[in-house]
Amino acid sequence: MTGHEPAGTTASEALFARAHAVTPGGVNSPVRAFNAVGGTPRFIESARGALLTDVDGNEYVDLVCSWGPMLLGHAHPEVQAAVSEAVARGTSYGTPTRPEVELAEEIVARTPVDMVRFVSSGTEATMSAIRLARGFTGRELVVKFAGCYHGHVDALLAAAGSGLATFAVPGTPGVPAASTAATLVLPYNDRAAVEAAFAEHGDAIACVITEASPGNMGVVPPEPGFNAFLAETCTRHGALFVSDEVMTGFRVSRRGQWGLDGAVEGWKPDLVTFGKVMGGGFPAAAFGGRADVMGMLSPEGPVYQAGTLSGNPVATTAGLATLRLATDDVYAHLDKAADRLVAEVGSALTEAGVPHLVQRGGTMFSVFLHDEPTAAVRDFDGAAAQNLDRFKAFFHAMLDQGVYLPPSAFEAWFLSAAHDDAALDRVVAALPAAARAAAAVPAVSAAPRGDS
Repeated sequence: MTGHEPAGTTASEALFARAHAVTPGGVNSPVRAFNAVGGTPRFIESARGALLTDVDGNEYVDLVCSWGPMLLGHAHPEVQAAVSEAVARGTSYGTPTRPEVELAEEIVARTPVDMVRFVSSGTEATMSAIRLARGFTGRELVVKFAGCYHGHVDALLAAAGSGLATFAVPGTPGVPAASTAATLVLPYNDRAAVEAAFAEHGDAIACVITEASPGNMGVVPPEPGFNAFLAETCTRHGALFVSDEVMTGFRVSRRGQWGLDGAVEGWKPDLVTFGKVMGGGFPAAAFGGRADVMGMLSPEGPVYQAGTLSGNPVATTAGLATLRLATDDVYAHLDKAADRLVAEVGSALTEAGVPHLVQRGGTMFSVFLHDEPTAAVRDFDGAAAQNLDRFKAFFHAMLDQGVYLPPSAFEAWFLSAAHDDAALDRVVAALPAAARAAAAVPAVSAAPRGDS
């Protein structure tokens, strides 16, 4: 199969049917099921550079990049070589290893943290950071923002974005009320709400956790100075500021979102969570922060945290190779590619007469298809007011032309260093037909909403 002409989805359909017999919903993470957009999820056979190839032989320009980790593109030869060498030495030892030390040093050198602890997933990182914040402060309340997703931790599934928004699940069964009772949920970008929460509960708040630049309700960047305000407010009240950079860390800049605002404005978070890019495509994540806070962790301190596969030598080798290859030239390329696609997406939708807003946070961006023009989406209520049927039409028109977008209107779009002019040209060529497909969908009086 050459080019990107569709070859059907027979093999994907067969695999999906088999998967349904042995896996709930036929997938191992809900958004992959295509429930939000309909149709058959594509089972991918291989990937290289900016392209995915499914089991039917269809080829797609990938704008998901494994939900962020593939900063350099798929199957980067130097990362693969490093991983092959690591695998040849053994896959897991249950002991300290050299790669985990070297990766920790690389993360500390790039970010505001003094020390890091490795875990195996972003969910595990945020869970551990919250436990540490509570242990350090001796307090229980956690402040989070509606639409910010921090993994499927019980206490943080209150008014989360991402998959919960995609599936319109208001929280989830199986989470005891007591688990979320100690969570205060506030509107994002709302300073007055934060001040009111601290005025009422300040001496009981252990931490504020926020996505450094949210990408799980679509891309909704922090308003200028908002993260600095959160950091200062936490300091004033003796709480910790936890910046979730699982998605933005080492993707929006070599120093993450903090490199775009904190390093410029002169503030630091107390704790930071990392994932995705720092694992180079492997299941790896981390949390880090101030030395005195991290010193509360076992075996130095009383807050327990452990993991058999934490700091896995293959995963840390992949992450280290990825970060070392993530040069300033890579980020300059990503910025240029994002500039082009943001402009082209907007132009195509405008030409087709589709009300829209393209929002960007660093090199991440997404499209909001509202029924009426809007100046900005600044919180989850604004994100949830989209016409989701228009997004479905847009998504499938792009997919039919060989462009793989996130199968949800509440997710960020990602690029890689492998998205060259040829790959971007294919995306741009698909946009006019997709915009016309969106334009053909009528407006609705109240768009379907997720949790709020």
